[in-house]
Amino acid sequence: MKICSSKFIALVFVPVLLSAVVLVYRAHPFHPAPFPLHEFTHREERRDPALVDARMLDRSHFVGSPHLQGPEDLVYDSNTGLLYTGCVDGWIKTFDLNASVLRNWINTGGRPLGVALSGSQLIVADAYQGLLRITEDKKIEVLTNAAEGLKFNLTDGVDVGKDGTIYFTDASYKYQFHDYLYDILEGRPHGRLLSFNPNTNETKVLLHNLYFPNGVAISPDQSSLVFCETPLKRCRRYWLQGSKKGSVETFIDNIPGFPDNIHCDGENYWIAISSSLNPYLEYANKLQFVRKVIIIVESYLSLLKHVQKNGGVYGVDLQGNPTAHFYDPALSLLSGAVKIGNQIYVGSLQYPHIIGFNMSKSQIS
Repeated sequence: MKICSSKFIALVFVPVLLSAVVLVYRAHPFHPAPFPLHEFTHREERRDPALVDARMLDRSHFVGSPHLQGPEDLVYDSNTGLLYTGCVDGWIKTFDLNASVLRNWINTGGRPLGVALSGSQLIVADAYQGLLRITEDKKIEVLTNAAEGLKFNLTDGVDVGKDGTIYFTDASYKYQFHDYLYDILEGRPHGRLLSFNPNTNETKVLLHNLYFPNGVAISPDQSSLVFCETPLKRCRRYWLQGSKKGSVETFIDNIPGFPDNIHCDGENYWIAISSSLNPYLEYANKLQFVRKVIIIVESYLSLLKHVQKNGGVYGVDLQGNPTAHFYDPALSLLSGAVKIGNQIYVGSLQYPHIIGFNMSKSQIS
């Protein structure tokens, strides 16, 4: 009798369950595109940097814990000794490296991501508010939130040239910050690289059709800038001056992880690596239906956090040659890194602190 009951349940329940799964799949509005695999066909073999430390946390301490929720990007003011960062609750906070004091500075009312200094003013790429300028006396001004009639949906990375021109990214004109995973897995180029001239208030689109463009860093000689395309695991160089002005080329390709923000200390670019390459996600890139299943499952179970690991910092010289790779299996969703002396300070999307990594104590392998 039990055997008959089991067969009956199998004959009735399994088809019903499969039908429900198919209905959910078809009804879900997410429709990924074929991933641009052609972008990977001519990649050079990855060169290993001279400095590698696979146990970054062993040489690290935590700054501001537990009062920094998701300190996404960082910028350091050497004149005041203050480290600025933007948190998930909208607060821009400062940490005094000399006095070890954390303070709330100002709340943007959005989600501050990229931060950069322009004299005594702070420039903020706020995911929801647009490109902001915050004066020393804490007055917030929206510089721009649209270009070519298209509103920014995810203002992301930012840097400021010596002439005052602001360069920044709109990672997606389709998806907002809380849905950034949709943009990455959809496989369509919704991102733009832009500039803002504070003298003329002109917003200009420099590049269209980018795959989730993230951090931006201007070269020390101001001739070019480097920006990261997260899902393609690469950084590209856009020329601002010279005979190549207006053109774009590969700066570093085949990065061993997903790049986020990028900063330059005059000798090296420091790229925050959100997590290492994952064979499951690499496979998903090839199959649209797998990426759709990931989105559906992730909305209920949040499984991706369990496969993200080996977040860290990747160092690259001014010519794009790898110089250092510091990471740890326990780290994920790292998002910004600045080098100050022998310390690299690293922000993230999820931790309640900034990670301070001591390079001088690193066990180089």
